[in-house]
Amino acid sequence: MIDIDCDDPNRADVLQLLTEHLADMFATSPPESVHALDPSALSHESVTFFTAREDGALLGCGALKEIDAQQGEIKSMRTISAARGRGVAALVLTRIVDVARQRRYERLCLETGTEHFFAPARRLYSRNGFTECEPFGDYLPDPNSVFMSRVLNAEG
Repeated sequence: MIDIDCDDPNRADVLQLLTEHLADMFATSPPESVHALDPSALSHESVTFFTAREDGALLGCGALKEIDAQQGEIKSMRTISAARGRGVAALVLTRIVDVARQRRYERLCLETGTEHFFAPARRLYSRNGFTECEPFGDYLPDPNSVFMSRVLNAEG
């Protein structure tokens, strides 16, 4: 059974996964287009950080950052390579959406890359009701970024 719970982004196994995540972001996108958060930013009070674990072993992570009282942003979605294709990201995403609804956010947003590397993420978000949108929050238009959002209400 896979458990999705709040966790500390500074745990040793999580730090390793986040280091891998950040390295991939900088390897696939120009530095000015990398918007991934480091562990200290993921520890901020405006961020709720989640991990997916099976029998204590880390499978993946994701975070919900509050933009304001009406909307949140998905950050740091990552699955370990050995667990890809098992639905881990979908479980983490479902948990983030559920928490956003509990907080009564009206909208949930995200930024991801345009490169082929990010195609699985874009498919995941599209399958879960996210559609492309204009830049939100402090983001500016960027040819290396895809902005997506999902309106949250009782049904969706």
